Amino acid sequence: MSDSSTSSNNSRPETIEKIGLITKDVTRIDGAGETSDALHPSQRLPPMKKSLIIKNLLVMSFAFMFLFTAFQSLQNLQSSLNKEEGLGTVSLSVIYVFGMLAGLVLPPLAISRLGCKWTVAASMICYIVFMCANLYATWWTMIPASVIIGTGAATLWAAKCTYLTQMADWYSQLTNAPKDGTLSTFFGVFFLMFQTSQIWGNLISSGIFSLQLPENSTVNEDVLKTCGANYCPSDYENNTNLDRPNMTKIYIVCGTYVGCACLALIIVCLLLDNITHETDTKDKTTKQLVLAIVQHFYQSKYQKLLVPLTIYSGVQQAFVAGEFTRSFISCALGVWNVGYVMIAYGVADATCSLIIGRLVKHTGFIPWFVTVFLLHGGTMIAFLIWRPHPDHVVLFYVFAVFWGIGDAIIQTLINALYGYLFMEKPESAFASYRLCESAGFILAFGYSGYVCTNIKIHVTLVLLTIGVALYGVVAVLDRRDKKIKIRGAKL
Repeated sequence: MSDSSTSSNNSRPETIEKIGLITKDVTRIDGAGETSDALHPSQRLPPMKKSLIIKNLLVMSFAFMFLFTAFQSLQNLQSSLNKEEGLGTVSLSVIYVFGMLAGLVLPPLAISRLGCKWTVAASMICYIVFMCANLYATWWTMIPASVIIGTGAATLWAAKCTYLTQMADWYSQLTNAPKDGTLSTFFGVFFLMFQTSQIWGNLISSGIFSLQLPENSTVNEDVLKTCGANYCPSDYENNTNLDRPNMTKIYIVCGTYVGCACLALIIVCLLLDNITHETDTKDKTTKQLVLAIVQHFYQSKYQKLLVPLTIYSGVQQAFVAGEFTRSFISCALGVWNVGYVMIAYGVADATCSLIIGRLVKHTGFIPWFVTVFLLHGGTMIAFLIWRPHPDHVVLFYVFAVFWGIGDAIIQTLINALYGYLFMEKPESAFASYRLCESAGFILAFGYSGYVCTNIKIHVTLVLLTIGVALYGVVAVLDRRDKKIKIRGAKL
């Protein structure tokens, strides 16, 4: 009896290590990590206390806030700062092309080999390379840097989603709360912090670019008629509002952003606890990894139905970063006002991310996707009618707020929806998610330098309509499947 008990106790650290829930530096977080090989993974007690799970959620959120304070603001400025020959939008398109290609292979491979923490850290280094390239933006610096950051983006977001999904799963076990509601809350907290990066990054850029404005910072009425939906890529030559700021200001902005990204890397390396997650593609070859994602894609009816909505997620982010900032804000108000208007977007996005994440557990997903359709759809119709003018400053902020609320819903709920629907195979599911979202970015940034804004608005509106309609089908099928499971359990 005594020998048996001793043997059982001695085997516990080894058992925890075998199931790959947490690395050696945190093998014994607390007493909650006791488990048994006989238990199914879903029945094992989480190896972290609630307080440690919350700490890791906040650490991940703050790190992404600092990283994307830099990247999102640079992304917003690419179509205005590097507009010659379409360098800015082409480089953004390259990012998402390589993000999509890398997403087919690297995320499960990196997560299974490095764990989520070090996958995130390594990916952040790729972002820093891109920010440094903006200090000397040429085709020879920006395109290679875009390839690097695109590769890193694929692993960064998959690792983040896997990490938060695991944290939410453990927390729901400890609190006996529904998994879908917990997932929504966790992603809501994350996107609250993440979207505040729009505030800080845009405040930095506009604060610096607003210093010593050029005397000829106003344009005539004829030039203003080419702004908004009427804007075409060649129109910048006659508009002084679209002139590039001097290099000293660009160096200061980019240098500040590099510092923010380095701080994010330090936070992850020093404060985030690693978890080694048993991926659904562990120990597979590259060919098998690709086949696992393809298999998930074609076998899951939900995944196929979510493709248009997921693509729209990328298209709408690219639209606000590339078209709203250039065709509306820069064209009518000047490059130096891009940050100020986008701060309103960031505040709305961040605030609603938290609110929606907490409310969705009571309301479900459907009302919020209907809200997205009304907000984004209504805003796009207004864009087709409205002619932006410096006398209509308030409208720029109103439309930014509307778009920010819609983006908060899309970002928070699509992540939560994927985590909820594909809990058993999160790596392949989130890799597919990034694949489809990247396709949206590629589409929007790819034609950005060649197509007039009114055409882009129509394309975006069509994608939104199809995406929300097919999500409705997903909701109906999910409800039907739940009823079937309940009936089967009763029998």
